[in-house]
Amino acid sequence: MKMFAEMLTIAPANKDHQVALRCAVGVFVPLITLVLLDRLDLAIFASFGAFTGIYGRNEPHARRLSLQVRAGGLMLLVMFLAALTARVDALAGLSAAGTTWVLVGTTTVVAGACSLVVALWRLRPSGSLFHIFAFAAIASIPNQPPLWQAMLVAVLTAAFSLLIGQSSRVARSRRTPWVWPEPVRLTPAEKRAAWQESAGYLVAAGLAGTLGTLAGEWLGVGHNYWAMVAAVVPLVGHTTRHRVSRGLQRIAGTALGLVLLAGILLLQPNPWQTVLVIAACQFGAEMFIARQYMLAQVFVTPLALTSTLLVAPIPPGILLRDRIIETIIGAAVGIAVVLAPGAWRRLAGRREAGTPGRLR
Repeated sequence: MKMFAEMLTIAPANKDHQVALRCAVGVFVPLITLVLLDRLDLAIFASFGAFTGIYGRNEPHARRLSLQVRAGGLMLLVMFLAALTARVDALAGLSAAGTTWVLVGTTTVVAGACSLVVALWRLRPSGSLFHIFAFAAIASIPNQPPLWQAMLVAVLTAAFSLLIGQSSRVARSRRTPWVWPEPVRLTPAEKRAAWQESAGYLVAAGLAGTLGTLAGEWLGVGHNYWAMVAAVVPLVGHTTRHRVSRGLQRIAGTALGLVLLAGILLLQPNPWQTVLVIAACQFGAEMFIARQYMLAQVFVTPLALTSTLLVAPIPPGILLRDRIIETIIGAAVGIAVVLAPGAWRRLAGRREAGTPGRLR
């Protein structure tokens, strides 16, 4: 019962509106610029470049800049590798099934590697959820825009997010002392934990991607990387109960978010109105992501899917169906990965206890 009570509890606010406003502006300005330039083919690179602003939420300005530079650089690298992967797949002339499995394999590697880097750099939010999403979404685009244009948009958007992150320094009352953070030094135990966490991300993402792909073959469901994204959600948390709760909240929040998205799609927004929706959902997501995960997902779901529709229009019914099925698959895999070590230890303990002649 404690777990379900957690799903309905909202933690106290901690200047979340400031972070939410920064992130909303950080994604709105680049996207509306692309709408005005009629270059929506580049919108996905702007959307993920704006993720730079998510890091260093309430940190002092110098530390926020340090964290955001690292986070932005890692995201730019992931986007660059994703664009290259899409081009290599196209040159190799792989079948649709072959391309799908290559995407699962490469995204799984990104999940483990980025989780490790994020842990070693002590970035927050932790984990590689954003990197999985960015890599797989970009690598799955069949008609890639020119690479230099895509990366220019990504770099400019990331730089804009850095600028917004420091914007409050114009107000003397809001400035924090400019003290550059000391280099991160992890203990051997922390490094070992980072490697173990990375292995968990590899297993969860790989298994979810495999099951999501098989479901696609059996049920005609697409977007297998949504299962990979959902699978790593339960891996974040200090306790098993909290991690399982996050997985359940991902499913419940996604279901509610799809209802909100259906209402938005009924209005048939044009591109500039869609950008407004994206900015509003980004604001809502950042307002609650650190306080109430299920409620945050109500905003994250239309945020992610309207961003997808902005680049590649898809029949709404298919989009909604794919999202909920892949989310359930992924969250179930993530919860299973969280529970597996404890279940294994209990099973091993019972076997030991039942071994005859065991020395005591």
